Amino acid sequence: MSDHIKIRPTGATWVVRTAGSIIAESRNALELSEGDYPPVIYFPRDDVAMAFLERTDKSTHCPHKGDASYFTVTAPGESMANAAWSYETPKAGMEAIKDHIAFYTDRVTVEKL
Repeated sequence: MSDHIKIRPTGATWVVRTAGSIIAESRNALELSEGDYPPVIYFPRDDVAMAFLERTDKSTHCPHKGDASYFTVTAPGESMANAAWSYETPKAGMEAIKDHIAFYTDRVTVEKL
């Protein structure tokens, strides 16, 4: 694992909301801290309502985590392109975030209950 990245269980229940809909809710979410960036909450796919997400063609590469795939989040009356991402085949040391999805907090609400 990269020395500047820390992944740990949150120890709390986290939710993702948009347009009055709950997109994800989990007691098994992970917090990823990377350098000076704000922490990011990663939700297990099993705790995400995948019917609200649709894979897009966008991808990015992080030298520490690997290649990210993106998803549009669609809720009643609202569609946010590339509002969520996932490292489906993360680099060595980042395996904890495999099968997890993170969300941009400027597009949806991510909050601890």
